[in-house]
Amino acid sequence: MKRVGILCASDTELAPFLKAMEIDRVKERALLRFYEGRIRQIPVAAVYSGVCKVNAAVAAELLIEVFGADVVINAGTAGGMDARVGLFDTVIAERSVYHDVAPDILTEFHPWMPSNDFPLDGELLSAAKKYAEFAAHPIRFGTIATGEFFVENKDRERICQVCAPLAVDMETAAAAHVCYANGIPFLAVRSITDTGEDSGPENFERNCERASEIAAEVTMGLLQGWAL
Repeated sequence: MKRVGILCASDTELAPFLKAMEIDRVKERALLRFYEGRIRQIPVAAVYSGVCKVNAAVAAELLIEVFGADVVINAGTAGGMDARVGLFDTVIAERSVYHDVAPDILTEFHPWMPSNDFPLDGELLSAAKKYAEFAAHPIRFGTIATGEFFVENKDRERICQVCAPLAVDMETAAAAHVCYANGIPFLAVRSITDTGEDSGPENFERNCERASEIAAEVTMGLLQGWAL
């Protein structure tokens, strides 16, 4: 059975996975702690990377190179951008993109990609869409945009015009970038802590734990269907 790498940005986002996990061993690499074991009989290596693109990239590469992840799922929380996205909705990325990187960086220079966005894995997306048909929580599919700062209202219009995302975070595109370079299937599952109407770090802090629980529940549910 394929091994799944679960990548979260924070310990709060990772905690629901550890509660559900039969942990066989814990290893430390590059200041990170990796948990190996099984969730619902699926082999898993799980880690929280810390916030931001570089931290996510380091953790994703280690999941692949050191811990043998055949697929990587970035699970956790995000800020809602589209007006249709509400608190505690879950956004599953069909594509991810950087909102703070010039659009020609990835296409005109190495790795000479056909576009500046990262498509997500079709098989994992198919499992997610099947799970969404009966999921207990609202699930939406679309774009997640990644950048190196917490998006406040002053930045929302520009990002929406350029990327048209359902949600924003600080890690998804970086993890997708690493998986693209390694030819590893990738999926992002992010539950919403704050929106244009309920904005600001205080809403993130208030809603992070519940949103993390929902993201983990959705991730484990779709993985169970994918593994059958």
